[in-house]
Amino acid sequence: MKFKISKLPTLAFVCVAALPLLGLVQTSGPDQALAACINGFQSCDRTKLTAPEQTRLAVIEHDRNVTDCRREAVSCDISKLSPEEQNALSLALHQRNFKDCMDGIGNCDHGRLSPQEVKAVAAAEHQRNLTDCKSEWASCDSSNLTPLEIRDVAVAKKQANLFNCMNGDDTCNRSELTQAETISMAAAERQRNSAHCMDGWGECDRTSLTKSEASAVEYSEQQRNFYSCKSGDPACDYSMLTKSQAGQLVVAEHQRNYKSCSTGFGYCDRSLLTAEEQKAVMANPGTAPAKD
Repeated sequence: MKFKISKLPTLAFVCVAALPLLGLVQTSGPDQALAACINGFQSCDRTKLTAPEQTRLAVIEHDRNVTDCRREAVSCDISKLSPEEQNALSLALHQRNFKDCMDGIGNCDHGRLSPQEVKAVAAAEHQRNLTDCKSEWASCDSSNLTPLEIRDVAVAKKQANLFNCMNGDDTCNRSELTQAETISMAAAERQRNSAHCMDGWGECDRTSLTKSEASAVEYSEQQRNFYSCKSGDPACDYSMLTKSQAGQLVVAEHQRNYKSCSTGFGYCDRSLLTAEEQKAVMANPGTAPAKD
């Protein structure tokens, strides 16, 4: 059975060529001769093949050659392709080259493009260069830009710098900012610093906080510390607890300890239990050993 390249994609030929291999890798006896030829081994002896096997091998080798030609492999023998396959191959290679040229990747050969394709590729290359210039990439060639594009690139660079400055990026060039932009950037820096202090992460400059911001940050820190203490987190700083928080923590710790003693799960210190709680715990045989 013969498959035409114009009817099937490249992947189909790979699968067709591979199927016989899958079935013959572990063959033995007479089939070994066909397997050796299919795999291109030196032990291949075509004289030992039957007529049907020789026909099958010819189909497999032909399909493999079609695949090699599609891949532009050095093993491709175009002379063995049918006129239809050669035409389909030329079409596929032309389309691949045109796409590579348009995308700016692969091995683009401008000499294989038609006049209309040359114009389309030139426009695509120009647009890519404009994008590169706006993005300040090293591949930018400003000599190929029009006066209007040069102005557009300058605007894009200015906007990018403002964005970096507003977000605290190290690449920010303050000297390129207008007075209004400088004021906006300063406000953004204050807001970012306040957020860092409130969240307890990032760089926090307390000296730049307003009185109300400092109060809010202090309250936020107390709440975070209180949560750490309730959770048994080593980060807990008992000296930061307010009188109310310390009282709540005592109650919470007592309840946790009683629950651990009652259920047998977690650390239990029975010496911290009330007399009534100790009786209740002793009456429960399911409790685990605890510190007395």
